[in-house]
Amino acid sequence: MSTKSITLSMPEELIRRAKVLAAERDMTVSSLVARLLQQFDGDGRDYDEVWDAERRLMDQGIGLRVGPITWSGHELHEL
Repeated sequence: MSTKSITLSMPEELIRRAKVLAAERDMTVSSLVARLLQQFDGDGRDYDEVWDAERRLMDQGIGLRVGPITWSGHELHEL
């Protein structure tokens, strides 16, 4: 991917924190901002596509079973 330079204006404290975060992750501020923007934008999939995948997962479940429910809601609230 080709890159292009831009200029950002931010409060000095935010710039200082960005430099610290980038250094802690052994990266540049530019790569930190790029990564954060990519995360903000998601992986490029459209909202409807992601929601459809989530809906399928909720409908199908993931195979976890707790067992039979042996209590009532009333009993739970008495505790």
